Amino acid sequence: MSLDPTLLEILACPQDKGPLRFDEEANLLINDRKGIAYPIEDGIPVLLPDEAKPYTPEGQSAD
Repeated sequence: MSLDPTLLEILACPQDKGPLRFDEEANLLINDRKGIAYPIEDGIPVLLPDEAKPYTPEGQSAD
């Protein structure tokens, strides 16, 4: 699933207010600074701190 580039430009991590990187293959919004990823469910980014999952630089979820 693709994410609108304009939307990606305005989205920010709720924890540190920085930009997020979109991983289209994993369907995640990633904050590399904090090592966390947010899911995208039914095309809607779930930017809730409680929904963030650990994310490693290799692109694997740490679950």
